[in-house]
Amino acid sequence: MKGFGTHRHHPTSLVTPPVAKSNLTARMSRFTTFFFDLDGTLIDHFAAIHRAHAHTMTQLGLRPPTLAQVRQAVGGGLELAISRLAGPDHVAAALPIYRAYWDATMLDDVTLLPGALQVVTTLQARGAKLAVLTNKLGTSSRLICDHLGLTPFLHGIFGAMDTPWLKPAAEYAAYALDQIGAAPATALMVGDSPYDVQGAHNGGFPCWVVTTGTHNASELRAAEADAVFTDLFALAAALD
Repeated sequence: MKGFGTHRHHPTSLVTPPVAKSNLTARMSRFTTFFFDLDGTLIDHFAAIHRAHAHTMTQLGLRPPTLAQVRQAVGGGLELAISRLAGPDHVAAALPIYRAYWDATMLDDVTLLPGALQVVTTLQARGAKLAVLTNKLGTSSRLICDHLGLTPFLHGIFGAMDTPWLKPAAEYAAYALDQIGAAPATALMVGDSPYDVQGAHNGGFPCWVVTTGTHNASELRAAEADAVFTDLFALAAALD
């Protein structure tokens, strides 16, 4: 992307077979719609998420999880994360504790990942439509995007509880496309997890992923990501 030359970037990206680099070049020119995941893709929110889960489990008399355990548990929505960390029997009791604490602390320790602002700025300047498609609570996602200055670049911010669906449901992707007036043939998902890959593929469009979130390159290749990159700078270089 133009404008990235003055920023740190990794010149070598990790491209996932079976999509060869020449094929990526041929396909990328059609992308005019970009869906971004939040946690691990555009933002680093894991400290706050870990703190909220630790508080919740302590209140329930359970041993608080490690940061590594929380990173492994998230991605499929709050209920699934609590179920993985505290056990299915504790989800009903944990939800109100977590949500009250989260509402009071969610804007603490949230930062943009390196390259995030440059990516959205450059893509918007090219005339692309950008949106957030996340399994994070929609109300929280909109507050966080406002707080970090992302909202002016976005045509939509779609999260949990905004619809009956979460990633990887095909209906969720279809809803988001309809809301911003875009077609699958123009779209690319940018994420960091198998949920992003599966959600994009179920919606009829490819997914490029970065390894700045919850999964490493091998795991993302196994999930059949269309391309895997070290970070947003490397992904941006492929789009340039």
